[in-house]
Amino acid sequence: MKKYFVRMMLAFFVLAGAVSASFPAYAEEEMKAVFGMYLYGKGWDEGGTDNAYRSAPADSYVTAMKASLRNQPQGMTGTIAYQVNLSGSGWLDWQENYGETGTMDTNKPLEAVRMKLTGQLAENYDLYYSVLQSGTWTGLVMNGETAGQEGCGLRVDGIRIAVTAKDAGMPPEPEPEGRVIDPSKPMVALTFDDGPSKYTAGILDVLEANDARATFFMVGNRMGSYPATVKRMVDLGCEPASHTWDHTYITSLSGTALQANLDRVDQTLASIAGVQTVIMRPPGGFINDASKAALAQKGVPAVFWSIDTLDWKTRNAGQTVNTVLGNVRDGDIILMHDLYGASAEAAAVLIPELINRGYQLVTVSELASFRGGMQPGQAYHHFRP
Repeated sequence: MKKYFVRMMLAFFVLAGAVSASFPAYAEEEMKAVFGMYLYGKGWDEGGTDNAYRSAPADSYVTAMKASLRNQPQGMTGTIAYQVNLSGSGWLDWQENYGETGTMDTNKPLEAVRMKLTGQLAENYDLYYSVLQSGTWTGLVMNGETAGQEGCGLRVDGIRIAVTAKDAGMPPEPEPEGRVIDPSKPMVALTFDDGPSKYTAGILDVLEANDARATFFMVGNRMGSYPATVKRMVDLGCEPASHTWDHTYITSLSGTALQANLDRVDQTLASIAGVQTVIMRPPGGFINDASKAALAQKGVPAVFWSIDTLDWKTRNAGQTVNTVLGNVRDGDIILMHDLYGASAEAAAVLIPELINRGYQLVTVSELASFRGGMQPGQAYHHFRP
């Protein structure tokens, strides 16, 4: 019996040695930060990972956040703590362990953030972070310092968080996420009013084929007739924007009526594509101080144009193309309409030709984000470098 036991033990150790030779010893994963952002008009995103750029779509921004740690060393005390500066409210209380902070009920953006590790974690690790603001990622700060400019009317459009070993220095530069826009190169925003219509899908075809984006200032009561087109517009990364519910001149509406009108657009858009608008264009280009005040209350700016193609009047594709190509400059907002076949024909020529001439075709919000941003209630005609 004793010999049998010895033989069994020897066999066990031989087998164990074979297994250990085939499979290296398990190495515990490094501790990482994980976080989520609440995006205005869209809700909580799917979450960001350690040392990755995580940004809101161009038609949204960050109003709340939450953060935690993954693979925290067993027995090591502490947590990740974070504090946000909410527009109009200032610095909120510190939160930790995926506690939500900010707002999910208003359109107020975050303006700045602070983060730190606590307990023994703070003794063994550093926490680096930055925010996306005015189209640029701020320099990395660490361990409770402020990332972002507070009290300047700027919003947080993205967050990056990275954990490193104590005194190991800054984390490596991550690869940019999603679509990349080069702020050093010319860019223009094509915009289409009064749709959607039967021609909008064709314009989306051309945009998709050229990896380009545009902004569509839609009349709310038309969206229900083209739900698939509206959904595809959003899925392609184009910007859905408001042209009021029924093309009413906003100068003729009271502040309450204007907000109700724009809310109806957003409710319909949300039911179709799950998003809301963040910019609007006044029908006819009419605006006054009272309507600006109402737009400020709603939380949206008014976007006009710097090139008016008059396509609604000429209904001539060639003339529309010549008007744009003969006048276009970096930072222009180009006004067209997707109600007319001639305008769709012009778009099919303009989109690849503008790209061929070195322009990046971006949405209005993308353009603004690289050129100083927009403020609710203010009017914009272009965004020059």
